[in-house]
Amino acid sequence: MQFILGVLIIAVGVAVSIGLHEVGHLVPAKLFGIKVTQYMVGFGPTIFSRKRGETEYGLKAIPFGGYISMIGMFPPRRSGGKAVANSTGFFQSMVQDARAQSQLTIGTDEDRAFYRKPVWQRIIVMLGGPFMNLVLAVVFFSIVLVGFGTAQSSTTVGSVSACVLPATSDRQDCEAGDAASPGAAAGLQPGDRLVSIDGTPITSWDQSTEIIRDSAGTALPVVVERDGQEVTLSITPLLTERYVTDDTGAVVTNADGTKQTQEVGFVGIGAASQLVPQPITAVLPMVGENIASTVNLVVNLPQRLYDVAQAAFGSGERDINGPISVVGVGRVAGEIASIDTIPLASKAASLLGLLGSLNVALLVINLVPLTPLDGGHVAAAIWEAIRRGWARLFKRKDPGPVDAAKLMPLTFAVVILFGGMTALLVYADIVKPINVFG
Repeated sequence: MQFILGVLIIAVGVAVSIGLHEVGHLVPAKLFGIKVTQYMVGFGPTIFSRKRGETEYGLKAIPFGGYISMIGMFPPRRSGGKAVANSTGFFQSMVQDARAQSQLTIGTDEDRAFYRKPVWQRIIVMLGGPFMNLVLAVVFFSIVLVGFGTAQSSTTVGSVSACVLPATSDRQDCEAGDAASPGAAAGLQPGDRLVSIDGTPITSWDQSTEIIRDSAGTALPVVVERDGQEVTLSITPLLTERYVTDDTGAVVTNADGTKQTQEVGFVGIGAASQLVPQPITAVLPMVGENIASTVNLVVNLPQRLYDVAQAAFGSGERDINGPISVVGVGRVAGEIASIDTIPLASKAASLLGLLGSLNVALLVINLVPLTPLDGGHVAAAIWEAIRRGWARLFKRKDPGPVDAAKLMPLTFAVVILFGGMTALLVYADIVKPINVFG
């Protein structure tokens, strides 16, 4: 039940995000006088619709998408241009049909057609959707960082190892005959809050770790708070072998590829995490980091998709930072919601963080300068401004609006590519899902 609830939360969040993306197009279009005939959330058969004024508002069966219909998206063929006979060629017919369909939508409202509006207005209309996703990402990450906080190690013991295993051990579970860990032998319990170690007040988990690592073989008086009372224990850290890690937590390797180890004091305890609210100034850097990582993914998308295919049809593992479909996102959300070992606040923060990342993905993907994406229409408008500016500069005839209908073959190719990419990712998310939780 919790799994289904997590999936539903993400599904509703995605539908709302897409709906508001289209609102980002709708509002400036109406402000600039462009006639909008439809505002739809989803694709496929219409479930519900209502016409208000000149615009039909509705919801379709498949909620993972949306659109608004503006009249005159493509200009008519330039008068005086070279005559072209009707063609049965697939791509030529596609261009002609797109241009003809665009003209049919205009009727008597020629001055309200999209292509007739100034370039700057068209750019604002097309950027309105991605901008709305940026706003949503900021809102979601603000709630996560400021309202809930980020997970950080507290000074409370979250786990106590039952035995001592060296870092190079192939085993993860204790067996009969294994020496008890110093923490377990001393009587430390999950939930104990470290007050002091060897007389030093403990204010952070890293501080306690540093003292323990430097005190192998030395009995340390440890004061903990348990059930509201202070309890004094004596713990002697054991000298054991541990992997050397860098600042990111990755294991450092030697020149020959072997993992570096070091001998340090070991007690066998782990920290309990807690959500620590962050200042509002942490939000924009977080959004910026998400945008940068998403851009990097999009730039390297061919290689990433190849890796996904290798994993889906082979024995390899999925990259946790690789691309994922909405099915995979729903699966991750369901797994988060069904974990019983983390508090409700952490679950809520994780789900909101997923929605923030999804809006960043919608922002970045829609800015790719290819039709039918918003970035493709922006690129066409910018190219029109350059051509007309160049003509004015050299006192030449106005070349008129860019014939964006000629981009229909590219649009067709992009749709096919996106369809294939979606099919691959959905298949991979079913047969070889990303293992987020190890």
